[in-house]
Amino acid sequence: MRKFTALTEQEILALAISNEEEDGRIYADFSYSLQENYPDTAKIFADMVREEDEHRRHLIDVYVRRFGEHIPLIRRQDIAGFMSRKPAWQVQGQGIEAVRRYAEDMERDAARFYRQAALRTHDAETRKLLGDLATAEDEHGRTASDIASRHLTDDKRGDEDENARRRFVLQIVQPGLVGLMDGSVSTLAPVFAAALATHDPHSAFLVGLAASLGAGISMGFAEALSDDGALSGRGKPLIRGLVCGAMTMAGGIGHTLPFLIQSFSAAMAVAIAVVVVELFLISWIRWRYQDTPFGSAIVQIVFGGALVFLAGVLIGSS
Repeated sequence: MRKFTALTEQEILALAISNEEEDGRIYADFSYSLQENYPDTAKIFADMVREEDEHRRHLIDVYVRRFGEHIPLIRRQDIAGFMSRKPAWQVQGQGIEAVRRYAEDMERDAARFYRQAALRTHDAETRKLLGDLATAEDEHGRTASDIASRHLTDDKRGDEDENARRRFVLQIVQPGLVGLMDGSVSTLAPVFAAALATHDPHSAFLVGLAASLGAGISMGFAEALSDDGALSGRGKPLIRGLVCGAMTMAGGIGHTLPFLIQSFSAAMAVAIAVVVVELFLISWIRWRYQDTPFGSAIVQIVFGGALVFLAGVLIGSS
């Protein structure tokens, strides 16, 4: 891997051309993937693709005049310590705001590259060219802001952000909450029934572990097979199934782990405290993401959990 300081003026220009081509492809990927859910932001990236293409053509014209037709392939990953670019799909998975921030970082990185390159060359013409490119990248950033203000008004940005929140609730929060509720509530009866029937923390732990794993697998498959998400907008079945299954197991494991404590009375006390925390956490999630009044959420969840807990106590004590 070569050092940036060891590149010739020809190689610096070739690297700049490669950078502009890669950035344009990333913006094009963003534009294509955002068309359905974020059409206004997609237009911003489409215009940025055209800006990058103009920069690339200008760089190639300058390169050909100075060094001829052949442009060596030099990429970011070939240079030690050089700024890297994540693949578009990886950034897109983090949400729309992450995509917007990443695009801003790309522009800042590009301007910084040209300024550092200008400082490392002694040729006046090349220094001027690299300085002009840094200015062009700064201008590109300002142009991107102008494009954003033209395509993405406050109302449209608010609409896109609200749509993103709704998709997050449908695709992640909802299946996760269903799993957490099922795992936390449905396993209460078998865990505490086993604990009170045997007064053996280890036996209660094994019952809780089996119930949690079984419920997680069952709920995961049920959620994944419920619908393909195409019409409901609930996202990919595999993701929903994994989220639901994992949260179901977590809900059951939470009040099962205390039974690793050898003292029965201490294990029961800690397990009951964990159950209270779980029920209040479920109530908070419903209030935060499902617009359920916090008082109503607490009453509903705590009442249901108390009934299941009481059933386990009665069965275990009989």
